Amino acid sequence: MLTGSKTTFKVRQMLPDIKERMLSQSGVNVRSRDVFGLRCLPGECVLQRAVMVRKKLTAREGRGWVSGTLFCTHFRVAFVPQDSPKPDDNADPVLLGDHDVALASIEKVVVVGPNRTKLVNPNSSLKFTPEELVLYCRDLRVICFLFDRLTPDAQVIEITYTIAKTYQPPKPGSVLSFQNAALGSVEMKQFLSNRRRDTHTNWFESASDWEQELERCGATGWRVSSVNDRFEMSTSLPRSIVVPQKLLDTELKKSFAHFHEGRIPRWCWRHPRGSDLLRMAGFQNNIYHEKDDIRNLEMILFGCQSSLCVVVELDEELPSPADIQLSHSRLRALCLGDISTSVSVPDDKWLSTLESTHWLDYTRACLRKASEVACLLRGGHLTVALQEADDRDMACVVSSLVQVMCDPHCRTQHGFQGLVQKEWVIAGHRFSSRINYHRDNDKEEAPVFLLFLHCVWQLSSQYPTRFQLTEDFLLALHDSIHLPLFSSFLANCQRERCKRSQNLGQSYTPVNGWRDVDSSSDPSDPPLPSVWDWSLQYSKHRRDRFTQPVPPIPPLQPLLNGNLNTHPDTHRPADTAPGSVFLLSRGTFSCPVNLLPWRGGGSGVYKKSHRRAASSENVPGLERLLKAWSMAELPKGLASTSAPQGPPDPYEPLLPLLMGPCMGLWKECYLRGALHAQAFSHPVSANHPHPVERLAREVQQLKDELAQASSGADPTPPPKAAEPRRADTNLNQNANNGTFLFPGSRPQSATAPRSAPPPTSANRQSSRGPPPPPASAPPTRHGHRDNGGGNKHTFLFGAPPPAEARPDQRYYPAPNAAKLPKSNGSSVAS
Repeated sequence: MLTGSKTTFKVRQMLPDIKERMLSQSGVNVRSRDVFGLRCLPGECVLQRAVMVRKKLTAREGRGWVSGTLFCTHFRVAFVPQDSPKPDDNADPVLLGDHDVALASIEKVVVVGPNRTKLVNPNSSLKFTPEELVLYCRDLRVICFLFDRLTPDAQVIEITYTIAKTYQPPKPGSVLSFQNAALGSVEMKQFLSNRRRDTHTNWFESASDWEQELERCGATGWRVSSVNDRFEMSTSLPRSIVVPQKLLDTELKKSFAHFHEGRIPRWCWRHPRGSDLLRMAGFQNNIYHEKDDIRNLEMILFGCQSSLCVVVELDEELPSPADIQLSHSRLRALCLGDISTSVSVPDDKWLSTLESTHWLDYTRACLRKASEVACLLRGGHLTVALQEADDRDMACVVSSLVQVMCDPHCRTQHGFQGLVQKEWVIAGHRFSSRINYHRDNDKEEAPVFLLFLHCVWQLSSQYPTRFQLTEDFLLALHDSIHLPLFSSFLANCQRERCKRSQNLGQSYTPVNGWRDVDSSSDPSDPPLPSVWDWSLQYSKHRRDRFTQPVPPIPPLQPLLNGNLNTHPDTHRPADTAPGSVFLLSRGTFSCPVNLLPWRGGGSGVYKKSHRRAASSENVPGLERLLKAWSMAELPKGLASTSAPQGPPDPYEPLLPLLMGPCMGLWKECYLRGALHAQAFSHPVSANHPHPVERLAREVQQLKDELAQASSGADPTPPPKAAEPRRADTNLNQNANNGTFLFPGSRPQSATAPRSAPPPTSANRQSSRGPPPPPASAPPTRHGHRDNGGGNKHTFLFGAPPPAEARPDQRYYPAPNAAKLPKSNGSSVAS
């Protein structure tokens, strides 16, 4: 007979799971279960709960506090508000509610007691009853729960221990346990197996998907090749690649050995002006080049453009994965406040410390390089090839940013999802290694994809009306990458995803080549959904905020011989000889001898057909493209009469403002935890704005009055609505380095008061005589007060996002900074 309270408690925990298995075996359709008011997933059991708990709401949630019940399951920490509607047992399961946090997302657990804080781990012992529970998450969220006086002390201690022992730092085997906890039940496996994909998103997993993209972009002269269908040519490239139509597969196979990991030049996107964007890895210099190999290599490199090719070197100017990892670690340490430690950054050094992280510098570098490539493609009649050593990190960033800048379709939700599929998931970005879910390879860890999301946010903040996808969508994608539940982020290439989904592996023998064999993966592993299955992750209320209305995308203008009818060949570089190849590196064009290894070698088979590079003193046609583009975008009166005039082209690139004051930090992502945890923890009235907000309003009011006084206008502002701020105004400008901390939230109505975030409980008193809380809030366990001192961080965050960039404020590559030599007269080897 089982005896003891602990044994009885464990048996009670197992009863819901046993009941569900019995119902599943009997054929009953179990969709979700209501356990103490919590809507549980099939197979999910409640380990512990605590009643009469208050959760601190973030600024996006309206601030203040909400009362409810706190649960801990073997998959998540869930909070159910007391006024939430009764869960529907027949509804489809949702992984996380609006107030939930997955156990895999928790980085550390901190409890706050009378005049003390403690970091809790599975082996910790508490000598006091916690008053507040703070969960620090890997996605930079800080979830705060305040225990009420009426909450039983036993429940407070038990749920604290349960969370500390249930959440485990990622290690080998823990990811699979987490996946089984969420998706391993019989019904969830059946539910996910029958789940239909979003038909509006292009998945780029089959040849028909690529043909659809070729048709959308109007890319004639290209075809979809299945030469890598069994991943024989390259294990990191997808099954289908886009190559020139004139190149046969038998000839194409000879080109893979000349590039690192077999990642040959392949088509990514075509600009409406007729330019093509390619991606490729570094050349293998130790490979002997046959005459036929040379012809095939140059046919791939030039694509459908026989006149000009520009190779854009990415390794020289952009940060390495190790740099990105170090920068992001410093940014996390700066932005994610930790009340369990006494280390803090003084207010007067906060901006300089932010500058020293180099996160904004790396963002600026990526946007600058993408702007240069966008200007080149906008000129037309050339091929731009992005070259990176392994073609799996920064090439993904730049190629994606170029398409976001130039293609309105990529700024919609479905278009952006297809872009991520094409340039990241299918192209072979090492998500598994870079995110490092298992924490088994720290040297490869680097949040390259998070840097890309920050760059997209920079563009959307400067051009808010040109993006259908909203900040909520980018934030949801940012948070989803920290959950090891989605097939999009749990592999390094398409081959690894195919092995897991089909339970097939491959082996190679010299006689038979690559052959499918049984994989070592367990067929009982749960099927993993795609990250784009948003209805499985978020409620409809959250999903409705992912998009905003935008003007319809205009159709592409008709093409004639690769040129827009409305834009004749006025900018075509006539003095550039066919077959010319230039290198764009550090803002300068050059034609180095060893740019193409086969052109600088010792063999005389093809060397005699190329002229030597001429002097770079004269300005050739390619540089005139950049100069004409810059002059066309100058303000009226400054542009020359020869600059193209007419209505704005909707496919012109969205060139960002890259000056220091224009680069902002993504406040809603990186500072949501810092402001949330370091502010005042005692519930305050929503009618009293935060002191920092009041200061921000006063400073902005003075700026508006000074601006009106200098322009001779009436300094008294209208009483109804405040004047919109200029794009170059911000309250967080550093006079030394000229960097803005962040653009603020959207402007609110002048009559709608803002509620303030409560101050942190790290400064509370141990006595139980607090000032009375508002009538809407239940009494707290202990008194809270603000000590008024200490080294707290204060941030100015009242400014709205800057208006869209005016044409005269855009970034232009300096024409005199890029001296492109004349053509060397080289032509494609025949």
